[in-house]
Amino acid sequence: MPFVGPEQHERAEGVVFRARLGANESVFGPSPKAIAALRDADAEIWKYADPSHHDLKAELSARLGCTPANIVFGEGIDGLLGYLVRLLVAPGDAVVTSDGAYPTFSFHVTAYGGTLHKVRYRDDAEDIAALFAKAAEVNARIVYLANPDNPMGSWHSGAAIQAALPLLPEGCVLALDEAYIEFAPEGTAPDIDIDDPRVIRFRTFSKAYGMAGARVGYAFGAADTIRAFDKIRNHFAMNRAAQAGALAALQDDNWLDGIRDKVVAARARIREIALANGLTALPSATNFVAVDCGGDGTFAKAVLQALTARGVFVRMPFVAPQNRCIRISAGTPADLDILAAELPGALADARAAVAN
Repeated sequence: MPFVGPEQHERAEGVVFRARLGANESVFGPSPKAIAALRDADAEIWKYADPSHHDLKAELSARLGCTPANIVFGEGIDGLLGYLVRLLVAPGDAVVTSDGAYPTFSFHVTAYGGTLHKVRYRDDAEDIAALFAKAAEVNARIVYLANPDNPMGSWHSGAAIQAALPLLPEGCVLALDEAYIEFAPEGTAPDIDIDDPRVIRFRTFSKAYGMAGARVGYAFGAADTIRAFDKIRNHFAMNRAAQAGALAALQDDNWLDGIRDKVVAARARIREIALANGLTALPSATNFVAVDCGGDGTFAKAVLQALTARGVFVRMPFVAPQNRCIRISAGTPADLDILAAELPGALADARAAVAN
């Protein structure tokens, strides 16, 4: 089930999207300082990048309160999840995730021969207790948990994750995906000892930092676990420009604060648009909002298709009952004006299509 990007939709449907609100990219872009660093680095793009990511690790470790030995960089969280599975999962090993959670992790498990065990969402959120109980039942090697969650935007407090850790079976690692942590309320990130071997955390420059196309992600955890990535990772996966841009982005705290403010405003506007159309916006701690279309997955898909035909790119969850929703990324005021103008007609088209 490959990801279908907006470009592919445009080619297939013969449309040009006027509002790109489906991929959870930051339409607000990266810091101007990051753009300048990317351009400056292009002059030396003929050189291989520093495979140790020294400068980036030094800056990040100071911010995380750990050592560079606790951090590994890779080609986005997607790539790092693949490395984690390769490190820990042998053919037949059990791995636990939520049914309908971010699918790339499951792709990796299947590719390496692991056996996936899935639990249902509870109240549109990943169910920590059920995940850990299933892990104990099947003697899992990894449990995957996204906090905040994609595709629903829901989240757990860090304290809830910390309290549940004793339930994680011995020998099992919690892969904690924190791709959206910069948008989440204070207290969402758990306070876990960096050297706790039970947990490895994943973050990215694709969301809040606006560098999705650069493919910069990192994991942090116990030094022994992180060191093992050097046995299998692609040491030259992240190019020179990406490293330079990520370092500049990381150092521009004022830009990040401004992005958070824009995302908060965009989420509020999406809620207003949903309410004006008789729909329900779910609470979100991410840069998108899941909007309940008030029907089943068939109706939500019809809404998505109608929006696509009208030049508005959105996505939706894959698994019932979460697939009653469409997922709308935070957009510029102009993007959301287009959404507001087109959604009533799209809903009418969807109702007519379902009725027929």
